[in-house]
Amino acid sequence: MEIERKWKLNQLPENLESANQAEIKQGYLCIENGELRLRSKNGRCFMTAKGDGSLCRDEWETEIPEWVFLQLWPQCQSRVLEKTRYSLPYGDLTLEIDEYRGTLSGLVVLEVEFASEAEAEQFDVTAVAASALDVTADKRYKNKSLAAKGLP
Repeated sequence: MEIERKWKLNQLPENLESANQAEIKQGYLCIENGELRLRSKNGRCFMTAKGDGSLCRDEWETEIPEWVFLQLWPQCQSRVLEKTRYSLPYGDLTLEIDEYRGTLSGLVVLEVEFASEAEAEQFDVTAVAASALDVTADKRYKNKSLAAKGLP
């Protein structure tokens, strides 16, 4: 189960010198009634299935060999995106800031995963990004929608 909130930021934060950085390329094999995703992240490859939902949804992920990724990647067709992810510890949480590239260039999104719905609802994003816009329930900002349809 994934419990995650998402916010659109006006710009990339300035305090990312200490962040872990990952280059991500992901594509979608299926985007109806959930999603089936391929991801390459810093040389490692993953397949992920996610259910529909906003704040809470089922999620399963497994690492796959690169040859499997390369075999399946063409099936993603035009449902692909690339981004740089900056990960920062924030108390017991991890802030993940995605800076999109290509046709999504200029889009910056903050994602935070939580242990419970109550923790997610209580999180005050203004301590991290005062002008953040909550897009958790806006399906246009789901990665599968961004990959398939572009910017909202």
